[in-house]
Amino acid sequence: MSANAVFILHPGAARYKFSDAHPFDPRRLSLTVDLLDAVGALNDGQRIAPSLADEHMLSLIHRYDYIEAVRQLSEEAPSPYWANQAPRYGLSTEDTPFFPGMHNAAAAIAGGSTLAADLVMSGQYKHAYHMAGGLHHAFPDHASGFCIYNDAAIAIANIRRQYGARVLYIDTDVHHGDGVQWAFYNDPEVCTYSIHETGKYLFPGTGFVHERGNELGFGTSFNVPLEPYTEDESWLESFTISIAKVAAAFKPDVIVSQHGCDAHAFDPLSNIHCSMRIYQAMPAIIHQLAHTYAGGRWVAVGGGGYDIWRVVPRAWALVWLEMTDHPLAAKLADSEDNEPLPAAWLERWGAQSPDPLPAHWLDDTSAWPPMPRRAIIDERNRQTTAIAIQEI
Repeated sequence: MSANAVFILHPGAARYKFSDAHPFDPRRLSLTVDLLDAVGALNDGQRIAPSLADEHMLSLIHRYDYIEAVRQLSEEAPSPYWANQAPRYGLSTEDTPFFPGMHNAAAAIAGGSTLAADLVMSGQYKHAYHMAGGLHHAFPDHASGFCIYNDAAIAIANIRRQYGARVLYIDTDVHHGDGVQWAFYNDPEVCTYSIHETGKYLFPGTGFVHERGNELGFGTSFNVPLEPYTEDESWLESFTISIAKVAAAFKPDVIVSQHGCDAHAFDPLSNIHCSMRIYQAMPAIIHQLAHTYAGGRWVAVGGGGYDIWRVVPRAWALVWLEMTDHPLAAKLADSEDNEPLPAAWLERWGAQSPDPLPAHWLDDTSAWPPMPRRAIIDERNRQTTAIAIQEI
């Protein structure tokens, strides 16, 4: 296994919790770390806890008045003035309500992604993984879609400021990576790529193929919006073809990838019908691209994923297994092979899960019902992918 990868996690990230009933559940972090521990894939020497991102770092993307609003609304009992200001800053919605301690929790996540990027760009590690990150919907002046501070955009902005490097941002979350895209829409040195369920039906309603960048940044924004009920083969065909062309054309100095795992068929907040196979394959493709074009420099963050028991732990653990060249990653790359999950992990968490936990790393899809209109969906996705990359 490679010793040239680092795992970043701040304990404060576990306090990024809107409410007990909210779908964004930080228990997914504990589930994933415990799974990696159970297979002996993560040791203390690979772990680093970051500092909180300070105001100067946050301001690389966010306005000072927004940061102050987040800070004030993090109090146990915010003043009436700040409570009344919450709607202005996107912090009073059902998706993203303010909660006590949110500034420190969000700053812990932002600090993790910036540290991961710095450790890679400074040459201390080739790869860094910060699975608590990936809050890609936050904007400079408001929260959105469960996201308060846009840690991925902050990390990229700091890479540009500190190292002047060309950054390829790859977003595999089922929801369009809108906050990161718009943050660098005019920047020719940051290429944003997002594959997701089409915004015709799904939040945030953006990410169409015509969103190509603006001014000097025109031609450095790529979107591959796929049809509802897309399955593994079509998703991976679209991803493999398009990201290969984008990376070859842009030739990045570093890749920052977001690994939201909510395109899985079990996820309650989307309509895509993929299995764990795409979450085995995509990190492997990104890993290879990093070594082909970016000298191996690869920063990975987490993102969405709302089946926290059956999907997120496996998907996020697979990123680290790939990043560290763990033997399990090679076994699972063989389409004929599937490996059992550790019995100790299943026993520890099985009683808490509302659904039976899967017994293996990859899904047995043989009993899954066939999706209607499969041929039509596949053809529409091919057409969309061709349009997305036609000007490269």
